[in-house]
Amino acid sequence: MTLPDFNLLITLDVLLTEGSVARAARRLRLSPSAMSRALARLRDTTGDPLLVRAGRGLVPTPRALELRENVGQLVQAVESVLRPVEALDLKKLTRTFTLRNREGFVENFGPDLIAYAREQAPGVTLRFVPKADKDSTPLRDGSVDLETGVIGDSMGPEVRAQALFRDRFIGVVRMGHPLSEAPVTPARYAQASHVLISRRALYRGPADGRLEALGLEPNIATIVSSFSEALALARSTDLVATVPERSTGRLRAGLFCFPLPFPLAEITISLLWHPRLDADPAHRWLRDCVRKVCTEQLAG
Repeated sequence: MTLPDFNLLITLDVLLTEGSVARAARRLRLSPSAMSRALARLRDTTGDPLLVRAGRGLVPTPRALELRENVGQLVQAVESVLRPVEALDLKKLTRTFTLRNREGFVENFGPDLIAYAREQAPGVTLRFVPKADKDSTPLRDGSVDLETGVIGDSMGPEVRAQALFRDRFIGVVRMGHPLSEAPVTPARYAQASHVLISRRALYRGPADGRLEALGLEPNIATIVSSFSEALALARSTDLVATVPERSTGRLRAGLFCFPLPFPLAEITISLLWHPRLDADPAHRWLRDCVRKVCTEQLAG
């Protein structure tokens, strides 16, 4: 099937509006002969003369009159599709964004992010959903607009990522715990009873490799699947929780925190999104909001 030349729609719209080959040629910056050839092609395509001589001018045929309104609307519709996106009016923006995060993000950054976003765009709703894994399918299928977390091997190669902040692991115990009353050495840390956080039934924590290199073995008493569960146990028992510092700030209120007694690589928390949303002004604004809130809160 041969597709028609859609450029002829623009030519036809101008010809029918001007009612003159010469004026249409000037408007489209064509020569009169080029416009005459275009009119000939239109006549062949539509099977109608469209414009016929009447004295010294041209008058539209009934078919041309029938086409004139429809052609104008079609051209305007095409122009609106191809026109650059207008400036985003946040006060008029009505949209629900779904953010997928591991626990701690909403507790730490949610209140400030909601307040900041609503102040700028009252019609925007932020929907937070839990991040049970690092699969990027929700970003790909559009059920999630934006995600935060550590980049994993299962992330799709097309997913966009931008570093948000760096975090480090620390130890957390209840106030009055023996580890809160004297310097923490690798041996004292390993000998204490630990609560391990694992969402995939893994039996190794972030510090296990470093302890093994020192000839020590961690004493794992229990395994849970979330930061909040681990910190709740640390709060009411003698268990030690090892958690990322910045990601659990408000969850650790009233607990004793200490640096790990050995060097451990930091982790990078990133913003993740699908490339189809790269140029979306509203989504760019949302990414800016998250970066601003995280930066200001962590700086303060």
